[in-house]
Amino acid sequence: MPESMVLLQKNNHIARITLNRPDYKNEINLRMGQELDEICRQINQDNDIYVVILTGSGSVFCNGSEPPTAGKKQSRGEAEPAQKYNAGVAVAVIEKPVIAAINGDALGEGLELALACDVRIAAQNARFGLPEIEAGSIPSGGGTQRLPRIVGRGKALEMILTGETIDAAEALENGLVTKIVSAESLMTEVEALAKAMAAKAPVSLRYIKEAINKGLDLTMEQGLRLEADLYFLLHTTGDRTEGIKAFQQKRPPEFKGQ
Repeated sequence: MPESMVLLQKNNHIARITLNRPDYKNEINLRMGQELDEICRQINQDNDIYVVILTGSGSVFCNGSEPPTAGKKQSRGEAEPAQKYNAGVAVAVIEKPVIAAINGDALGEGLELALACDVRIAAQNARFGLPEIEAGSIPSGGGTQRLPRIVGRGKALEMILTGETIDAAEALENGLVTKIVSAESLMTEVEALAKAMAAKAPVSLRYIKEAINKGLDLTMEQGLRLEADLYFLLHTTGDRTEGIKAFQQKRPPEFKGQ
């Protein structure tokens, strides 16, 4: 049986997804896309998972999509394999907070995967870019939409129109990542952040993510209404009751995601 191209580990309410094609710089092909899609669906259905980490095996996060076989003609209406399973969409629909542990280059669809995460922490040696224009194409996994929302319109246009690659320091300066650390300490830093999040009420974690992500596409009035709706919904949960009791009793809360 062939080794899985995407690995899933779970421990203490934290799931770790690892892209597992190190010999191919974790390039995404059809099978990897299918496996990633299935794992993301499993995570949404698993109430014991509160926080997710996404990383790559080896020294590269993800070098993009596997290029189409040279000389192979596609049938009419047939998309490239990577496009049939949009990896960015699979990650973006995860309802729990997702932290990208960017252990190396995140290029093309690899950067689009990182953009689909909620928080991005990078190793100092990581590089970032959307080089699709070099092949006469455009980003198609959310790059043209998510990148400007994160780094701003001007920087996004510059990166996509030139296909330039930026280093971790510039990515931090432009808000593409929230923190850069040494490659050796990357997973320690990410796991500490994930552990801190997982100690919080899981329903609150999901609602906060929903309020912010959906609110960015709403007017201020609509966003405030969404926030208020989610706030009142939280008052019907067991976790909210537990949070109040724990505060009154001066003890750590024991959230159960209910």
